[in-house]
Amino acid sequence: MFHLSEETEADWWEVEALYDLCFAPGREALSSYRLRDGVPKVAALCLVLRDADGILAAAIRYWPVRVGGKPALLLGPVAVHPTRQGEGLGGYLIHETLVLAREAGWERVMLVGDAPYYRRFGFRRLDGVVMPPPTNPDRVLGHALRAGAWDGVTGPVTAAR
Repeated sequence: MFHLSEETEADWWEVEALYDLCFAPGREALSSYRLRDGVPKVAALCLVLRDADGILAAAIRYWPVRVGGKPALLLGPVAVHPTRQGEGLGGYLIHETLVLAREAGWERVMLVGDAPYYRRFGFRRLDGVVMPPPTNPDRVLGHALRAGAWDGVTGPVTAAR
């Protein structure tokens, strides 16, 4: 039994500790973090998943960006506590938030990640979309929340300030 809710200010330190646990030191030096600096996250899509005892099991965040001047969501980070990995919680968070994003009127989502994992959620490599360096272009993936939302969308990814 899990409880899904919007991340609150009170959750912030616990979520950050989870990200520190799940990701390599220096995670904040990645190019995707430069797109987040000084930009408020999309609060309605930043969710935490807690078990029946209230222990944080997983978290996901989204940020607004622009791709070639068009609005998009930047998914990430998404993390599952190591003691809960393999239970499908990360996939559950991704699926639920993609539905919420579509309902909120967002058209496109992107991320930097492993194509074999994210392909099952409909993400594909984005040719012509350029993340700040150093980012491997093969890891720049997108998902259209409405048909054709990525058609013709190319260019640099910039912060939505």
